[in-house]
Amino acid sequence: MSQTLDTLRTRFNPQAASGVQEVFQFHFSDADDHYVVINDGTLDIQQGEHDDPSVSLSMSTETLKGIMNGDVNGMTAFMTGKLKATGNIMLATRLSDMFPSS
Repeated sequence: MSQTLDTLRTRFNPQAASGVQEVFQFHFSDADDHYVVINDGTLDIQQGEHDDPSVSLSMSTETLKGIMNGDVNGMTAFMTGKLKATGNIMLATRLSDMFPSS
């Protein structure tokens, strides 16, 4: 799990996150929960559950890894039930801009 979180850190694009002030909660079926705080181009990743996330995403760590490396399409994962989202679901679509795979 820590390798996947390190990948998020290294792929973070501060320019794409400029002006963004949101919290992404990740609930993993096979690991501890984490949340990502994006505050105007800065990134903070914490273990646990945030009190008021903008969007909550539930999945396995394998699904997140697949989305991160481009093997899994996020929309397909959502439509097939491998990824569940609550809250501001449209916000989740911005993750690929803020954490590009290449």
